[in-house]
Amino acid sequence: MGRTGIAPVSGISALADLNEESYCVDTFLRSAQISADSIRNLKTQVLSIGAGDYRMPVTVNSSEPNNTWICSPHTAYARYAIEELDRFGHPMLTKPLGRLCRAAGHYLWNSHIDDAVAVNNWLLSTNLYPPCDARALRSWINEASQRWPGHAIWFRSLNPRYTQDWIRELTNVGCVLIPSRQVYLYDRIALDGRHPQNLWRDMRLLKTSQMDVSPSSNWTSLDFERAAELYGQLYLVKYSSLNPDYSSAFLRIWSEAGLLDLNGFRDSGGVLQAVIGTYSRGDTVTAPIVGYNTAEPQRRGLYRLLMASVFRSAALTHRRINLSAGAAEFKRLRGGIGTIESSAVYVRHLPNSRQRSVSILSFLARRIGEPFMKRFEL
Repeated sequence: MGRTGIAPVSGISALADLNEESYCVDTFLRSAQISADSIRNLKTQVLSIGAGDYRMPVTVNSSEPNNTWICSPHTAYARYAIEELDRFGHPMLTKPLGRLCRAAGHYLWNSHIDDAVAVNNWLLSTNLYPPCDARALRSWINEASQRWPGHAIWFRSLNPRYTQDWIRELTNVGCVLIPSRQVYLYDRIALDGRHPQNLWRDMRLLKTSQMDVSPSSNWTSLDFERAAELYGQLYLVKYSSLNPDYSSAFLRIWSEAGLLDLNGFRDSGGVLQAVIGTYSRGDTVTAPIVGYNTAEPQRRGLYRLLMASVFRSAALTHRRINLSAGAAEFKRLRGGIGTIESSAVYVRHLPNSRQRSVSILSFLARRIGEPFMKRFEL
C-alpha cells in the first residue's frame, strides 16, 4: 500500500475520534519542536509519518550516546536494567544477571540497536494508543522502512490488556515482541467505597489535606522551576538519572498546549511541595510527571496525595489508568493489575545481523527478564 493509500473511516463518531486524534498529533508536533532541547538528557528528531488525519509522530535516533531510555533501546534494556539489578540487591542473582546485561549491552550497542525509529513516541515514559487501524499501521511501517532503511521500527508501551489490538496486528506484520517492564493498570476506579482499603485511606487524606491544590494555569515561572525540581528529586535523584530530565520550559510549554494536566500542592507558605502531571488519550490516563519534596517525612503522605488525585480524576471522568512501572507494592495494594509491557520491533527490512540482534534481545527478555519481573513482582 502506498504512503497515503489508506481507506477513509466511515461514521460520525469515528470521524470525531479522528479529528481529535489529528488535533492531538498536531499539538504534540508543534510543542515537541518548540521544546526540542527541554529534555536535557535527550537527543532525537521528532517528525511524523502518514498523511492528513492518519499522521503519527515518530522519533528518529542514530546511536546518540547517553540518551534517556524513552528514545534509547540500549539504555532501556541494558543500562537501566543494570541499575535495577543493583537496586534489587540480591547478590546471588544480581551479579550473574549484571554480567549478562553488560555483555548483552555491549553486543547490542555494536549492533546499532539505537538506530531506531519509534512510532507513536510522545517523549513520555508511557505512550498511550488509539484503537488500531490495521491498514494505517501497515502504511506507517512501509513509509518508515522506506524513509529510514537502516533503522529498526519500534512501538513502545504495549500491553496485552489495553493494546491487544496493536499487539495482534504488529505480530501479524512480522514484528518481534520484546518484554520491557511490569506496569500497573486500573480498569475502573469507584468512588462508592468499593476500592481497596489503602486507596480509601488515600482518598480520605486527599479530602482532609490542608494543602492547597494549585493548577498550572495559576503558576508563575518560579512554580514551573519548582515543579521541575520536585520531579528531578524523585525521578532523577531517588530513581535514576537515565529517566527523562524534563526542564521547567518543557513543563510550561506542554501545560500551555494542553498536553499535560499539571497540578501542585502548596504548603501554608504557598510553596509547591508536590506536583502531578497527567496525560490522557481516549479513555486512558497516565501520570508521567510525579514529583514531591523527598526531604519531607513519609508520614506527610505527599506521594499518596498525588496518586489519590489521579485516582479521583480518573473516577470522575470514567477513565482507566496506566500507572507505569515503579512503586510496585504501593500500586498493588491499591488494586493495580501487574501486566508485562513490551515493545514491538519491525526489522524485516534490515540485514540479517541486525535482525539477529533484535531476536537475541527478545529471547533474553522473554526467557530471563519477564520471569524475573513476574517472580519478584517488580
